[in-house]
Amino acid sequence: KLVSLLHEGVDTLDKVFEYAVVHFPQRDCLGTREVLSEEDEIQPNGKVFKKVILGDYNWLSYEDTFHLSQRFGSGLAALGQKPLCNIAVFCETRAEWIIAAQACFMYNFPLVTLYSTLGGAAIAHGLNETEVTHIITSKDLLQSRLKAILMDVPRLKHIIVVDKKPTSWPDLPRGIMVHNMAAVQELGSKPENSKSQPLCQIRPVPSDIAVIMYTSGSTGIPKGVMISHSNIIAGITGMAERIPNLNENDTYIGYLPLAHVLELSAELVCVSHGCRIGYSSPQTLADQSSKIKKGSKGDTSVLRPTLMAAVPEIMDRIYKNVMTKVEEMSSVQKTLFVLAYNYKMEQISKGYSTPLCDRLVFRKVRSLLGGNTRVLWSGGAPLSAATQRFMNICFCCPVGQGYGLTETCGAGTISELSDYSTGRVGAPLVCSEIMLKDWEEGGYFSTDKPNPRGEILIGGPNVTMGYYKNEQKNREDFFVDANGQRWFCTGDIGEFHHDGCLKIIDRKKDLVKLQAGEYVSLGKVEAVLKNCPLIDNICAYANSDESYVIGFVVPNQKQLTTLAEQKGIRGSLEELCNHAEMEKEVLHIITDAAVTGKLERFEIPKKICLSPEPWTPETGLVTDAFKLKRKELKTHYQDDIERMYGGK
Repeated sequence: KLVSLLHEGVDTLDKVFEYAVVHFPQRDCLGTREVLSEEDEIQPNGKVFKKVILGDYNWLSYEDTFHLSQRFGSGLAALGQKPLCNIAVFCETRAEWIIAAQACFMYNFPLVTLYSTLGGAAIAHGLNETEVTHIITSKDLLQSRLKAILMDVPRLKHIIVVDKKPTSWPDLPRGIMVHNMAAVQELGSKPENSKSQPLCQIRPVPSDIAVIMYTSGSTGIPKGVMISHSNIIAGITGMAERIPNLNENDTYIGYLPLAHVLELSAELVCVSHGCRIGYSSPQTLADQSSKIKKGSKGDTSVLRPTLMAAVPEIMDRIYKNVMTKVEEMSSVQKTLFVLAYNYKMEQISKGYSTPLCDRLVFRKVRSLLGGNTRVLWSGGAPLSAATQRFMNICFCCPVGQGYGLTETCGAGTISELSDYSTGRVGAPLVCSEIMLKDWEEGGYFSTDKPNPRGEILIGGPNVTMGYYKNEQKNREDFFVDANGQRWFCTGDIGEFHHDGCLKIIDRKKDLVKLQAGEYVSLGKVEAVLKNCPLIDNICAYANSDESYVIGFVVPNQKQLTTLAEQKGIRGSLEELCNHAEMEKEVLHIITDAAVTGKLERFEIPKKICLSPEPWTPETGLVTDAFKLKRKELKTHYQDDIERMYGGK
């Protein structure tokens, strides 16, 4: 039978937190680094970067966190927030996010989560669709994102800012009140408010909605996924089972967006086991990170986490940084590193450990993440084999790859930590089962030999209640079987290996039919070419009226500059990317990589364009999980598409 509860009787998220408070009252729960100083640093190109010097982590115990949440929930109720009425959180990943979320779980306010990088229209759409009157946000996001759309969200009455400072915002529309979190907590601790309604009357039941999570929308308008208390608890039960010896001595570093199901689930797994969570951000993660002042410590060095989740984009970045450093070593050091790497790879494949190599060669690389990491998780997108193997070897810890979607609470599969194979996402979790459905158009069948293939369908208590106010999509993507179990049709194509592990091999939406009738999977082309060190990111594109594939490429700056020097071409990154000769050279290298990766002739891009600008969620070309937004990329590169297809 599928498992749906972590602890007997603990069937809603407020009870999960209460369980932790009873068992680990005085242990550290949420940690935030003190900002000692901020300064602007002018770069050689004239740009100004903000740099910070950060102190130690300050910790709130489980008991402290519980009381802050309770007071905050009571304060929100005093401001007119009603049980079973939606409330929005639009905020960066930080301790206050979890305090606010726990308050909402306690008082049964369904929590609407929105990515902080969504565009104005998408944010307004989410807030209006869910009819929120109260929103929890930060000073920065109110200033940079929310302010501009307040006129488009007429129902909004109260804005609660989690930062300590300004309480007066002079230029906001009439009728909107701004409070800061501390003031709302103070309001909640007044005797008349804390006693006004006994908690037992408003407590959620397992089938109540805990979160309406807006997806990052790689296709069209973001959809709100309705997640019940029992859905999330089933999901985190499945995830926790794959982490051996998870206990209150573990430290997790939180820096991915909490509005993403991967981060929220990971933090709830930690809370349910009494671990401590120290907060960070991609800009302050390591000593070399962009906002950390040279010579001062990044978050991993100070926190020394034992658990960490990462999206492939961040792992690829670490991999490329370390490899660049290896290239700069003396020939003796380089030879030693390569020898140790190959030796360890061989030993791992036989099931042996290499304590001497770890201590002498890989200790320095391991210290980049604080030196204590015992489990690294990767999710959100496929991790390349080269990066996964590299993380395994150099960080001396297993890299678990997982697969799940917002619609399944992020739960589906996670690989066993003893499984050192690459490119697979592991076996189904104890909370869900998976079946493959034939997809004739793509040529995938569950009868395929040696491995059955097809569209991945996930069933179990972690399958969510569907999309908010979107009946048509619910009928298309969800169904209930004869036994009353809910299933979700993922649109991803997988194959099962003989040992029960799943490999994602394709995606239905990424299939394009070329002029001559061949089907090309754009995702497959990108996955193969991303292994090429010259490529930081790539988007393959094909038009059905044409006979070949083209590609937009974000080249690796260091590799591109080296290549240009070899060819005697000089110029800035922008000039190199627009240089016809460089385009030809890069295409040549990509073609070789495609042949090595066994791509078919018609799958190999015939023309490319190089982009000097990296794709980040801020540019709107990728989602928060760094998945490509094909529609936006197509619009952005429209002129180049016409040029590459001979129009210009």
